[in-house]
Amino acid sequence: MRQIEKTIQYLIGCGMYIKTENSPYKGYIYASFQERATYISHGNTARHAKLYGDLKLAKICGTIAADEKRHEAAYSKIVDKLFELDPDGAVIAFADMMKNKITMPAHLMFDGRDHRLFHHFSAVAQRLGVYTAKDYADITEFLVGRWKVESLVGLSDEGRKAQDFVCRLAPRYRKLEERAQGRAKQGFSTVRFSWIFDREVQV
Repeated sequence: MRQIEKTIQYLIGCGMYIKTENSPYKGYIYASFQERATYISHGNTARHAKLYGDLKLAKICGTIAADEKRHEAAYSKIVDKLFELDPDGAVIAFADMMKNKITMPAHLMFDGRDHRLFHHFSAVAQRLGVYTAKDYADITEFLVGRWKVESLVGLSDEGRKAQDFVCRLAPRYRKLEERAQGRAKQGFSTVRFSWIFDREVQV
């Protein structure tokens, strides 16, 4: 637990850079995406915990997943309204966020040892199916559909370019995911995680 606490304290010190640039549009779009991502990842963690017999952890993660789902609903409704009142500004903000990529709030985490901790953590999550590149593509596709991005009309030139960009993203991400899966089958490496007493984990 000491190493986990150290990681938390380092993260508090580092802060979070989520690339919203003080834009409320980007902030709510980011939150809509991120809350859905954490709903998925906590739900998958709950299923893993239940499968391996840790029912308490499964219940905790399931409760968190449900909470994240409520957060997603709230933020997504705000963005619904942004697309209704200012479709041009909303779709441009959406495209800007996706160009910068949606990074999780903990991407700057550090345990005092591993400077690529989040990268390694994400690789394990991908391999175990906790949160994957496919999920990222699915969320993108879901939000494009929810906000009816394809059917927006009356946009500026910049808005139309943004619309075209975000509507093409999900298929592109899926192709990248297929390539990544192919590379993953060619071999793997292991990394020691201080959180679990330096045990080696396949990434």
